[in-house]
Amino acid sequence: MNTSTEKIKKEKSATVSKVETSNAVNMEAVIYNAQGKNIDSVVLPEDVFGVKWNNALMHQVVTAMQSNARPRIAHTKTRGEVRGGGKKPWAQKGTGRARHGSIRSPIWRGGGVTHGPRNDKNYTRTIPKRMRAKALFMVISRKFKDGEIIFIDSFGITTPKTAIAKKSLNSLASISGFEKLSSKKRNAALIAFSSDTGVTKKSFGNIGNVQTVDVRNLNPVSVLGSTFLIIENPKDAVLIISKRVSSQLK
Repeated sequence: MNTSTEKIKKEKSATVSKVETSNAVNMEAVIYNAQGKNIDSVVLPEDVFGVKWNNALMHQVVTAMQSNARPRIAHTKTRGEVRGGGKKPWAQKGTGRARHGSIRSPIWRGGGVTHGPRNDKNYTRTIPKRMRAKALFMVISRKFKDGEIIFIDSFGITTPKTAIAKKSLNSLASISGFEKLSSKKRNAALIAFSSDTGVTKKSFGNIGNVQTVDVRNLNPVSVLGSTFLIIENPKDAVLIISKRVSSQLK
């Protein structure tokens, strides 16, 4: 019995070591250039690109963020806010009609609205920093696992030109698995920049199926809203995202 248990333990340890080595390989990604060619590689932190998915946490964070971004525009008036109706429409008794006290009652045409939308309603919900950061890491990990993240060294755009940006997207679409970059009409990609590149952002501004954002402003809703995530200058971007991990632990 002892020898058999020892064999089982050895087999388990061997399988665990295989899994760890395979995960270590998966945490290394390819870096492409603007022409879609493989030029380098980057090592990715497992606590950002290898986080397990949690449906309950993701649903809570996304619904809270959407609620915080909800515009309060629709507004209806109650019977106390509608103009007129100060006089009793007819006598309480003797007319043969139903008794009424105001023509601005909700049952009258032109009266107030009961339980209607109000622009003074507060939809904001607090999201703890750790939950928001964990949700972001889960989304990035899912994108990386599904092969929907492209790491590019630089687009190399010096003057704002939409044609150059469109050409870069077509080049990236030649990579296996990213063909929809050029064919998808809406929400094809979210491009994250590690540094302030106003020229590059202007170049992609006229392309309708692409959105741009700074890496430090990445959030779960924006990443989930696009099919692909393109990260420029990934080595600096990974450092920026890793700082959020350290701040989350604090």
